[in-house]
Amino acid sequence: MKKIAIGSDHGGFELKEKIKEELTALGYEFVDFGCHEGESADYPDVAFLVGECVATNDDYVGIMIDGVGIGSGMAANKIPGVRCAVCWDLSSVINSRDHNNANMLSIGGQTLGPGLAIQMIKKWLETDFSGGRHDRRVTKIMEIESRFLGR
Repeated sequence: MKKIAIGSDHGGFELKEKIKEELTALGYEFVDFGCHEGESADYPDVAFLVGECVATNDDYVGIMIDGVGIGSGMAANKIPGVRCAVCWDLSSVINSRDHNNANMLSIGGQTLGPGLAIQMIKKWLETDFSGGRHDRRVTKIMEIESRFLGR
């Protein structure tokens, strides 16, 4: 079972706390990179910490919750090795793992209710990468990243 790096800004704090309760009940190990107590936090800072953990530890996946999920996804995808998917429903969650082998998920704490968000996270954690023809495509995504690292 993968370990989870989780984080939020203030816009995702309440949802993150509910997700942590569910992860604990399901037996997942996680590290909370903030924010704590709902204080104001800049999502790029927290997304960087979560993404850095994912990029440097093969046994971790990441979950980031900000107001809408978009900004954290953009920030995390700047980190080499991170494939962060911004998802909004069960279909996008399944596709992000099954086809894209996402190792980080970004969702919106102000756009998703806790019931759907928890369903999405459970499904994301349960869904495996199918490989096959998708492996070639994920490899191409990673090759694009490596082209820019050498500049």
